[in-house]
Amino acid sequence: MKKNKILALLCCLCMLMGLLAGCTGGNDGKKGSDESYKIALITMDSIDQHWVTLNEGAQKAAKELGVTVDFMAPNTKDDAQQIESVNNAVSGGYNAIIVAANGPDAISSALKDAQSKGVKIVYVDSPANVDAEATFSTDNKAAGTTAGKTMIDGLKAAGVESGSIGIISVNNATASTVSRDEGFRAAFEGTGYTLLETQFCEGDAAKAQTIAENYITEGVVGVYGCNEGSTTGAGNAIKASGKSIVGVGFDKSDAIMGLINDGYLLATMAQNPDVMGYEGVKAAVAALKGESLGGKVTDTGVSVLKSEGGSGTSAPSDVDYKIALITMDSIDQHWVTLNEGAQKAAKELGVTVDFMAPNTKDDAQQIECVNNAVSGGYNAIIVAANGPDAISSALKEAQSKGVKIVYVDSPANVDAEATFSTDNKAAGTTAGKTMIDGLKAAGVESGSIGIISVNNATASTVSRDEGFRAAFEGTGYTLLETQFCEGDAAKAQTIAENYITEGVVGVYGCNEGSTTGAGNAIKASGKSIVGVGFDKSDAIMGLINDGYLLATMAQNPDVMGYEGVKAAVDALNGNSLGGAVTDTGVSVLTK
Repeated sequence: MKKNKILALLCCLCMLMGLLAGCTGGNDGKKGSDESYKIALITMDSIDQHWVTLNEGAQKAAKELGVTVDFMAPNTKDDAQQIESVNNAVSGGYNAIIVAANGPDAISSALKDAQSKGVKIVYVDSPANVDAEATFSTDNKAAGTTAGKTMIDGLKAAGVESGSIGIISVNNATASTVSRDEGFRAAFEGTGYTLLETQFCEGDAAKAQTIAENYITEGVVGVYGCNEGSTTGAGNAIKASGKSIVGVGFDKSDAIMGLINDGYLLATMAQNPDVMGYEGVKAAVAALKGESLGGKVTDTGVSVLKSEGGSGTSAPSDVDYKIALITMDSIDQHWVTLNEGAQKAAKELGVTVDFMAPNTKDDAQQIECVNNAVSGGYNAIIVAANGPDAISSALKEAQSKGVKIVYVDSPANVDAEATFSTDNKAAGTTAGKTMIDGLKAAGVESGSIGIISVNNATASTVSRDEGFRAAFEGTGYTLLETQFCEGDAAKAQTIAENYITEGVVGVYGCNEGSTTGAGNAIKASGKSIVGVGFDKSDAIMGLINDGYLLATMAQNPDVMGYEGVKAAVDALNGNSLGGAVTDTGVSVLTK
């Protein structure tokens, strides 16, 4: 009896050991779902609030995705230290590196060595001259031009038509700040101002202050800072001088916003570093899971931030301005989300924003909405134009009666106070590259592609069509003639079903309705067709997650609406916005 008990105990032990072996083995060296990817985040330094905010976005994505992101940036901007950080990440067994390169060349060899060892590279803010999985950054040259126009407006508002401008940057190698310098200088071409030789502070606010103080001694009328440290130093120098000098800069921090609100800086160009960090981690994880991201470059947008109180600002108003928001229709979730952003700003600023869009995309109805806003005594109209021309006369008539015009998503051919939109052609090219990657991943190297758009007049979707077609130049695919659905998902589904009957290998939708219709048609067909589209809605994300659509290009309509209302209030408060065009960014959303 005792012998039988011992044998039974031994059997149990053997079974237990076998189960333990089964739990710990069987991965064959592959990463299981319980094992976290290790990702290194290496920015230019770890001090600037810009990088701290970028890291916050990265950590948010890390928490959602169940991966480890270690912030390994040096304390100061230094090529040798950044290279050392990359080497440490490689030797430490990190699977991916998310990096904001100090310059395009110095770090390149270290990144190539990392790639040779299987490490995935994703850029945020500033790339190096090495191909990477993806890049999330700001169009720095365009943003620099916006900064220049902002300074010119500020100088002219102060009655200063000439004089010298000092420029402070990080160094002459950091691609992002070099582009901001170039864009700023471009804005001053043909003006009566003189731009002095750029001085470098290596991002150190104290050094930047000394440089700015020297500029002020020389009698400059304005100082421009190309990054957070440069801007903070410039603002502190202007504050210490007690002189009326126009200061404009880059990045957002508590120190910079304090200097703006106290009147020592006019404005700063605010990027979205949290978006860069968040999307950078998502891209790194996608690449580690074997997805091809095609080296796509995503512009994460920029906004002009002025004082939060006092004159010349988007401050809560003593006047209850009436603002009309007129989009292409009132049904698409894209426009509903844009209105939500607008209402948020309206509540903060104490103004009234009425959503007056027609139920369907129709030029006559949109013109009627504009006329109703004018006759209804609205002070400003925020509009997403169906097309560049049809609505123009109505908008000019509104302007002649003192109504301020701000564009969101799609402008018309009439000058306005400001525009908040997506670079649609570039986003269309990203959509095309995404589809090509999806087709090749499915082993499809040729075939026809169907395209569904709104109409042949809406500027935004026309540009998305053009950009998409550009991505396919030189490939083995045939792009069919674009069909139009007027944004109606049911019409789009019928068009897509006809394409599928013709034997297409892919269908592309240029807006929310087109994309929803395409996805529903693919779902109904039961065929393996690659679907890519635009805009984000519950229906579209459901089709993606169920595998009927590969991806959608997600804009930021809430940002458009929010910034549009701020700009309208600024204009109504008497500020000149210079017709600035702000790219509010786009991201590729997949399953």
